[in-house]
Amino acid sequence: MPLDFFDLVTEVIDLRSFSNLWYWIVLAILWSSMSHWTIGVPFHLVTRTRRGDAQAEIDMLVLARMNAERNVAYAETSGTVATAFSTFILTGLAITGWVYGVEFSQAIFLLLCPSMMVLGLGVWTSYRLRADDYQHVPQILRQHRTMVQMLGVVFIFITAFWGMYQNVNVGPLG
Repeated sequence: MPLDFFDLVTEVIDLRSFSNLWYWIVLAILWSSMSHWTIGVPFHLVTRTRRGDAQAEIDMLVLARMNAERNVAYAETSGTVATAFSTFILTGLAITGWVYGVEFSQAIFLLLCPSMMVLGLGVWTSYRLRADDYQHVPQILRQHRTMVQMLGVVFIFITAFWGMYQNVNVGPLG
């Protein structure tokens, strides 16, 4: 009996996200990246600055100023439209995920929703840096990273809990 195209696609691409190893790899990479890149500044520059590396401090200040100003300019020009669009997308994913029971939408929502929160936190941090006139960049970036890591712990726990719940309810064979 020949397989039709839909059967072939569903065999190759498993839309049961929470039982898929690739989903958990993407989740780990996402949180690792969001924790390492504090508003576009790699955190190792902040660490090297704290240890007294003068070149790292110059690089950190340049990157922080450039990215903070870019974030503030973007927020002031397109922030409302971007917030409305991302809210629309997240609402659509939440409705299709939890009202209609589409696991793929739930999985994408659990990746995008905290990412949007971290993005908003980055804009808030950018405003803080600008208001501080970039005097306490390492401290503000460390605080930002700590908040991102706290969000990460909470949302990784929520995602893992929901994923385990889905896997137990659905079972290994669907």
